[in-house]
Amino acid sequence: MESKTAIEALLALAQETRLAAYRLLVRSGPSGLPAGEIAALLAANPSTLSRHLAQLERANLVRSWRVQRQIFYSINWAGTGALLAFLTEDCCKADPSVWCDRTSEDCTQ
Repeated sequence: MESKTAIEALLALAQETRLAAYRLLVRSGPSGLPAGEIAALLAANPSTLSRHLAQLERANLVRSWRVQRQIFYSINWAGTGALLAFLTEDCCKADPSVWCDRTSEDCTQ
């Protein structure tokens, strides 16, 4: 991933409604959620939320598809994984013995 692409993804997440929508979609799993349900769960204006979801999609963090008259959204795991890999690719190069898993609070173990 290029730095510019990572910056675009981070900027997409750097807004309260977009971050909340992204985290909701992480919890929803691969089946995702319809846009209307996302708006209802976040108490967000549907047209405003649509613009937020479009920005997350342009940043390659979510994907969308249509089922009849509804648009569903879910996490784009490839894009999310690429961002996480970019952010951690140089982790602990100064001291590889310090590498930790992403769930540990103490990276010295």
